[in-house]
Amino acid sequence: MKKLIIILGVAGTSLSAILVRYSTASATVLVVYRMLFSVLLLLPGILGARRKELKQIGRGDILRCLLSGFFLGMHFVCYFLSLQNTSISSSVVLVDTEVFFVALGGLLFLHERVSRPVWISMILTFAGSIIVSAGDMESGQLAGDLLALCGAACSAVYTLIGRKCREHMSTTVYTWIVYAAAGAVAIAASLTAGEGIACDGRNLLVALGLAVFCTLLGHSIFSWGLKFEKVSFISTVKLLEPVFASLLGILLLKEIPAGSSVVGGIIIIIGIALCIRFNQQGGEELSGRKQ
Repeated sequence: MKKLIIILGVAGTSLSAILVRYSTASATVLVVYRMLFSVLLLLPGILGARRKELKQIGRGDILRCLLSGFFLGMHFVCYFLSLQNTSISSSVVLVDTEVFFVALGGLLFLHERVSRPVWISMILTFAGSIIVSAGDMESGQLAGDLLALCGAACSAVYTLIGRKCREHMSTTVYTWIVYAAAGAVAIAASLTAGEGIACDGRNLLVALGLAVFCTLLGHSIFSWGLKFEKVSFISTVKLLEPVFASLLGILLLKEIPAGSSVVGGIIIIIGIALCIRFNQQGGEELSGRKQ
């Protein structure tokens, strides 16, 4: 059930590319209000059931949360700028290279062993993501592609730090601090670029949609899942995003995917299924050894 909930979280984040395309605001301004709405929506829980936990947080945890929020904010800024400079499919696929950064970081810093079958399933899933985008790749958009890769690296650091924080922090407290820090990063980036933080009604609605569906029902679910699943599983499941984004494109933008998108989507689903199976087998073997 936990794995299914995490997969449903990918459906939430898949809306981000489409919502960003509906927006006329700059990338940084959009991130500012996305984070602002996310922080405000979590505030009742913070002031209620989680007030005591918030007061008891140590300095080390606060610093880790702030650092995690910095990288999340940079991820959003890079990703949204990428969407404005390259195709949706190219941006989404390149951002999803996070899986490799996370697997390497998990191995080096969290000592999470990644078995050969899991590596194979991750590579298979990413190959499917590339196939999904093959029919929509555009030339002359190197800047957008590089921004997407920067977004992937920042997202990986955010995920790895979150794995450590979530060992003893609730999802609500952790994400509230992280989203506030990410919002501060976006404000600083927007002011530095001379864009200000003014926003009209249409873009505020887009930001609210990003906060509800993509942040609280997407990234917050990933943060919740970090306490129960390996970071390699979380990042691999995110590779379902190109599939969901293509389906949403059909329903909302009337964009019919190419045959390569269908083939790639099938490969991604197979890769995810294998990853889940191999992770379960690894957990069972570990439990058996402990007994």
